[in-house]
Amino acid sequence: MAKPNGGLVQETNAQYYAGAQTFLADGTNNIFTTTFNTNLVFRSFDPTTVNYAENNFKLYTSPTGIPGSYTEYTQTYSVADNTITIQAVPAQNTVIVVQLKTLMGGNYGDEDAFGNIVEENYGNYAYIKVSELVTNFLVGYVGQGKIIQNVKRNDVIFHVKRALQEFSYDTLPSIKSQEATIPPNLSIPMPQDYVNYVKMSWVDQLGVKHIIYPTTLTSNPDSLLPQDWQGIPIQDNFSEDLNATSLIEDRWAKANDKIINGNLNLSDVNDGLYPGTWYGFGFEGFSGERYGLNPETSQKNGWFTMNHREGKISFSSNLRDSLVIFEYISDGLAYDQDMKVPKMAEEAVYSYVNHAVLSTKVNTPEYIVNRYKREKSAKLRNAKIRLSNIKLDEIVQVMRNKSKWIKS
Repeated sequence: MAKPNGGLVQETNAQYYAGAQTFLADGTNNIFTTTFNTNLVFRSFDPTTVNYAENNFKLYTSPTGIPGSYTEYTQTYSVADNTITIQAVPAQNTVIVVQLKTLMGGNYGDEDAFGNIVEENYGNYAYIKVSELVTNFLVGYVGQGKIIQNVKRNDVIFHVKRALQEFSYDTLPSIKSQEATIPPNLSIPMPQDYVNYVKMSWVDQLGVKHIIYPTTLTSNPDSLLPQDWQGIPIQDNFSEDLNATSLIEDRWAKANDKIINGNLNLSDVNDGLYPGTWYGFGFEGFSGERYGLNPETSQKNGWFTMNHREGKISFSSNLRDSLVIFEYISDGLAYDQDMKVPKMAEEAVYSYVNHAVLSTKVNTPEYIVNRYKREKSAKLRNAKIRLSNIKLDEIVQVMRNKSKWIKS
């Protein structure tokens, strides 16, 4: 597919799907400029150096272009602004391929261009970058004859980032997920860009999720103070309070969840696990006669707590060695690749920045500020509807379940 003129799609099919761009040497030119949406990362041309692995691409050449004839180019070359300069001018008709790293490896040389650079580019057409939002806003909303006569670019960048943060909490599809296995200490660190949790689930052998709920049965203390016999916190030689280990967390980690959730059988009673009465269960509870069950405790998926003192997520003892998936919200600003907005919410961002700029400018008439405040709310509502991604066919499929006959 040839590159379109003036269109928004600027990569060829080979660039997008395979992460490869091909050049044909003319025998005189040694400069080749790539047009990937992804910028080239170059550290070294020499595979024997440690820095070579940090390149996000590999360079291959072939005298004929026939599959299987490509070899990795390891002679001296440099990269600047996505332009590759080869020191030795390639011979005429030499085929040169720039291969971005991909999960399955490149299609050239020994197919060892392994990474995930190509896959990170998939689906990016649905988004617009923050830098493009800022430029578009300055072009479309600022200038002579417009409501905003002038504004600093840094101010627009600030308000766009604030919009991205606010939208990430309840509008944008900004939910991230992390897979982890629960270690023997029953805790995993909070993700580096964590803001708030959405859902925690453990995954069975079929790959099916089972939701894990946060618990109010216990909590993680913010401070741990050892006490003397009078209950007074003890200080060290520098007059600072000493720290101790949490007895509460230790007891919770060792707790037998069967006693809490009532998932008992006769062998548990014979083993002495059953205390007589616990959370409303009588002695006959294990036989199925359970009245007034508490939903928080009458389930066997386990529980988790947010341990902010250690910056970790702690789990109940029955989840040890379980595979879990943690879904959480970030603010969209932690990493460069996060700083983009779905095109369906682009207009809402412009309205947000319009209102933010006008409301902070002196001598702006109040009716103008209120007008753009209403516009901001309307555009945000439209963005939420668009991004909710409700499909009628999916709703119908779920509602078919309502037509089942339930026999008594």
